[in-house]
Amino acid sequence: MTDRRAFILGAAAFPLVACETFDPSVLDGVLGGQDGANGLSAFEAANGIRAALDNGVGNALANLGILNGFLGNDTVRIPLPKILRDVQSYLAPVGADGLLVELQTQLNRGAEKAAPAAKNIFLDAVRGLTITDAFDILRGPDNAATEYLRGRTSTGLAELFSPIMENALNGTGALKLVDDVSSQLNSVPFAPNLGADARRDLVDHGVDYGLRGVFHFIGEEEKAIRANPAKRTSEILRRVFGAYDA
Repeated sequence: MTDRRAFILGAAAFPLVACETFDPSVLDGVLGGQDGANGLSAFEAANGIRAALDNGVGNALANLGILNGFLGNDTVRIPLPKILRDVQSYLAPVGADGLLVELQTQLNRGAEKAAPAAKNIFLDAVRGLTITDAFDILRGPDNAATEYLRGRTSTGLAELFSPIMENALNGTGALKLVDDVSSQLNSVPFAPNLGADARRDLVDHGVDYGLRGVFHFIGEEEKAIRANPAKRTSEILRRVFGAYDA
């Protein structure tokens, strides 16, 4: 392997933000100059995937970060944690589950407030995309970009999203409602015990389902961009995804 070829192959493993500082004539040769028959350059492939993910994140947060974005959507509505659903089964038959109904509402309200605050977290994560990743994603299934983002960011996003969600749940009164439910259960024979970590469990549950909802919308946007030319609203999206139309 020549020194030049070793350099080019090594460059493909760098994130796009690092590669953008190299000479474009070198970058165009990263994967053999052009991508097979469709003549797609490395820059175009990587920028197209970035644009698709940016669109997906923007679409997700626009749909979820509004009143009833979670609560009003059957697909992404956040349920109560299982233990609280079990509690509800004790209280609902006697019409005493009002606090739990309100708790689920406020849990979803917390996610609706948290979603917009996470915008930069998601967009920053896209910057780790490498040129090699971009070509793999383009050749992959219709949710390949979404799964790339989920696989590389879920843990970090959960850690960053958690305090946002906790603050939002505090602001909506959801965490106080957990204390009220725990107090009410003391007078209900054989009712489950929520335990000392009920507040933390609620926050973790909200983060988990909140991120599921965001990735659901990112995935739907990716599928639409791949399948529907009308969804390719910029030249880079038309160039990149049009090259892979059947």
